[in-house]
Amino acid sequence: MILQSLKMAWEAITSNKMRSFLTMLGIIIGVVALVVLVSLVNGATGAVTSEITALGNDMVTVNIKDDKGSPIRLEDLDEIAALSAIGDAAPSGSMNATAKFGYSDATVSLYGTTPAYYTIQGLTLKYGRFLKSTDIENASYVTVLAYNTAQELFGKADVVGEQLSIDGRNFLIVGVLEEDTSLFASLIGGYSAYAPFTVESRMADEPYVTSLAVSPAGNTGETESQMDNFMLTRFHQDEDAYHLTNMSSISDAMSTVTGTLSLLLGGIAAISLLVGGIGIMNIMLVSVTERTKEIGIRKAIGAGKKSIMMQFLIEALMVSLMGCLLGLALSWLILEVVTLVAKTISFSMSLGVVLLAVGFSSAIGLIFGLYPANKAANKHPIEALRYEG
Repeated sequence: MILQSLKMAWEAITSNKMRSFLTMLGIIIGVVALVVLVSLVNGATGAVTSEITALGNDMVTVNIKDDKGSPIRLEDLDEIAALSAIGDAAPSGSMNATAKFGYSDATVSLYGTTPAYYTIQGLTLKYGRFLKSTDIENASYVTVLAYNTAQELFGKADVVGEQLSIDGRNFLIVGVLEEDTSLFASLIGGYSAYAPFTVESRMADEPYVTSLAVSPAGNTGETESQMDNFMLTRFHQDEDAYHLTNMSSISDAMSTVTGTLSLLLGGIAAISLLVGGIGIMNIMLVSVTERTKEIGIRKAIGAGKKSIMMQFLIEALMVSLMGCLLGLALSWLILEVVTLVAKTISFSMSLGVVLLAVGFSSAIGLIFGLYPANKAANKHPIEALRYEG
């Protein structure tokens, strides 16, 4: 009986191709809206989360705004690193400087730091080495360049052993970092170099640590708590003297925001599917009216209410699912185009989104097909046979 109902539903749909397509259009648009919007949010969320992780998801940073006459010195970082919940601690002084090599020059962000910064930030070397403790102790004029900085100034990346002038001081290049192809790097742009904190602080005329980063020895929440207690004690319980940032908290907050955004956009897209469902109900009511005589004949030869109802329900479900499949195909095409345009972010349909679209479309077909199917099933056979349309 089901196979016969499927065959009859297919014949009814294909007999009025344009009308059937226009009926499906509401479902197609609804599915495209649902799948594309949710997939875009998920893709952007994944990209941003990976970028935050690359920046150091297990990292706590402190920016000092007022040292209250008790500044943090380089040697104080050993005391911070000795705390039970803290692994490494490194300063992060910075200044803008002009770097020159031959006839090439560029404005670079010169970061003053220590060897621990390499581990905390999760940096990777392409050539040479990073800063050593002896560089810090001797205030050596050595520097590690970002990949794009080396390319800009030298036209190549392997420049270990070359001399570079930064604000009129000659630095020996001891290392070059791996190329940063992350989204944040492409958005922020700019050139950077790393030097011993003892050198950068002298050049910037800022002998104290005003910014530092620490890695956790265990739970990041405990690390944040210990850093907060240390700073409060240091700055006489003044919470406004510094600003503390837990990168994992940023990641969690981002996940919460994007999750809420996905639900919101999914809800808006679902409204389009509901509109498509109304279109299905409308056309099915027209179909029931047009096929009143057919219903009368089927009932006259013994078809029961259940059989008639099944036929029209299957037809409504088939229209809805066909629209869903076309919508999924169009969604895939749109996401592929967006991925090609965006380049740095990959957008794809997840299995969960596809199942959600199929499930919602099926429910729409059944719910909005129920009333027309019930109306067809309850027609009196004699009145149906007399109907002239």
